Amino acid sequence: MLKKILLGLAAVILIFVGIVATRPATFSVSRTATLPGTPDIAFALVNDFHQWGQWSPWDKLDPNLQRTFSGAETGVGAAYAWTGNPQVGEGRMNIEESVADTSIRIKIEFLKPFVATNTSRFTFKPVPEGVSVTWSMEGENNFISKAFSLFFDMDKQIGGDFEKGLASLNALAKAESLKRAEAAHAAEEKAAAAQAPATGTPAVAAPTP
Repeated sequence: MLKKILLGLAAVILIFVGIVATRPATFSVSRTATLPGTPDIAFALVNDFHQWGQWSPWDKLDPNLQRTFSGAETGVGAAYAWTGNPQVGEGRMNIEESVADTSIRIKIEFLKPFVATNTSRFTFKPVPEGVSVTWSMEGENNFISKAFSLFFDMDKQIGGDFEKGLASLNALAKAESLKRAEAAHAAEEKAAAAQAPATGTPAVAAPTP
């Protein structure tokens, strides 16, 4: 009886391994949103890891998240490491490519609760309504991630986080755009007031010959 149970268990394991092996070797998730303002506003919020706490969907999952910044302040060479609760785990990111107001490529290394190395990209494209921002992630599926994908929709899971992050970016970009518009309006009013002729000065009659 024991032998039959072990053989049955081995068969189940082999079938499961076979099913997992048929899963895609790579994955790609992408979401796009249109944000207000010019590309430089959204670009600056992504190109500086110090700003991620304002909009990253994962930073909000752990109020005690430990962050470490190193390397360049912004752009290529900037690095960010995090350690948090089981929801956010542990890992690090490094900006490998940064084209002003156009695109950013980031290497992401997950250490906990699983080990993986993926590439994340942001692109910024001017559109009549503002700027179209696309956030994507791609990488290889190891055995664990393939098995994980059998029970969870990775596109829905990661894509949902991207949607939350882009929504937060939208709110920040809107606030900054409004701030800039108000500053520009105030500057125009000040310039107009400075150029306007003085009023309220009594007129002096010309002497009669």
